[in-house]
Amino acid sequence: MIAHYWGAFNPERQDRWVFGHRESGLYLIKFSWTKIVRHALVKGRASKDDPSLIEYWANRSRKRTQPNSRKWVTNLAVRQKGLCPKCGLDLIEGAEFEPQDVREWVQWFSASARRLHVHHLVYRRDGGSDERSNLELMHADCHREHHALDSRTKGKPQASLQPA
Repeated sequence: MIAHYWGAFNPERQDRWVFGHRESGLYLIKFSWTKIVRHALVKGRASKDDPSLIEYWANRSRKRTQPNSRKWVTNLAVRQKGLCPKCGLDLIEGAEFEPQDVREWVQWFSASARRLHVHHLVYRRDGGSDERSNLELMHADCHREHHALDSRTKGKPQASLQPA
C-alpha cells in the first residue's frame, strides 16, 4: 500500500516520500521544498512616531522597492492638471505646498493619493478597459457619490457629460 501512494514523483528531487498518484503523475508539493525568505526585523521597540529614529525608518523604507503602479497614477493626476473632474477641487489637499526634493514629493503624493480613487469613464461592465485613456482620478468621496447617484438613476437615461 505504501508503494501505491508514496514514491519519487518529482524527478528533480531525490525524495522517495512524496504523496501522489502513479497513473496521473500528480503529487503533493512538500513544505520543505519551499525556500524560506526572512524579513529584516524592526530594531528593538522602534516606533515610527519616535523623532530620534527618523533616519532609521528612512533607511528601511529606501531598501523596499516602490511599486511602479504609482507612476501611472501620478501621470493621471498630471493629465487632469491636479483637479478632480467631479468637484473641480485640487486632487491633493494642500497642493499649494511645494516639496523640496524628490523623496519628499513621493512621500507627500503617496500619503495624499490614498484618498484618491481611479474611476473608469466607460465602466468595465459596459465594455470599458483598464487603458489609461479610460481612467481618471477622483476624490474617494466624489467617487462614492458618483456611483451612489449612478445606482439611483440606473434604468434612467444618463445625461451626457460631454458639452453640447
